Formats: sequence, structure tokens, C-alpha cells
Amino acid sequence: MTNFIKLKNRIKKNEGFRSSFYLDSLGNPTIGYGHLIKKNEKKLLKNKYSKAFLTKIFNKDFNTAILAYKKFYEKEKYPHNIKEVLIEMVFQLGINGQRKFKKMNYHINKKELFMAALEMKKSLWYLQTPNRVEGLVKILLKKKK
Repeated sequence: MTNFIKLKNRIKKNEGFRSSFYLDSLGNPTIGYGHLIKKNEKKLLKNKYSKAFLTKIFNKDFNTAILAYKKFYEKEKYPHNIKEVLIEMVFQLGINGQRKFKKMNYHINKKELFMAALEMKKSLWYLQTPNRVEGLVKILLKKKK
């Protein structure tokens, strides 16, 4: 489907790593490579954890993003660059957050990638993580080789 190693490494780089919990830009408790700590994971708030342990959590989160992508988007047969952007958005925002980008998704379906990129940059998400969104816009607009 896509080069998961490259995509995983980029997501890890974009998320950064912390071995103990911190509050993300929205004030949500987070750990590892951007793992949102859920109510049933309160134990993660208490200690420092190994990179190996938190990498396992990252892999579960990544697989969840892949499954959500497959459920909602795989039938569209998007090119590699669009798949990567959507999967990373799902990883960062969750599928419900990504699906709120209705105009962006509409423009992607119409193959209007410049308009889709504009919608990405007109978002609150862009204000929260501008460097990441800029990087994803560049990937979205890459020509197929």
C-alpha cells in the first residue's frame, strides 16, 4: 500500500518523543510519540517508560490510523502522496478530526490538490502545528513519479 517505514519515521519525527506524560498543544495528556492518554490509561501519567514500551504503543496507534484510512479511503485508490497525508492526519487528529476536513476531502476527490492544500492551511490545525501542516502540504502537492 505505502512505504510504512518512511511514513512511521516521519510521524515519529513530527510528534517528537517523551518518556513521561506531557500536555499537548490543546492541554491533553500525551506520552511517547504523541499518544493521547485515554481515561483507562491513567497509569501512564505516573511513571517514565522505556522507548521500547512506548514504541509498541506508537505501533498500535499507527495501525489504528491505517485501519481507519482503509475503512474510509482505501476504495478511492489514492496515489501514494495523498495516502500518506491522510494517514498522518488520521494519526494526529483521529479519524473523526480528519473527517471534519470536508472541503479538503472534497477537493482531494476532485483531484484539486491546490484547493485541498489551501483548506489545510485555512484551518485551526494549521495554527496549532504550522510546520507539520506545511510539510504535509508539500507531500500532497508532489507530482507522481
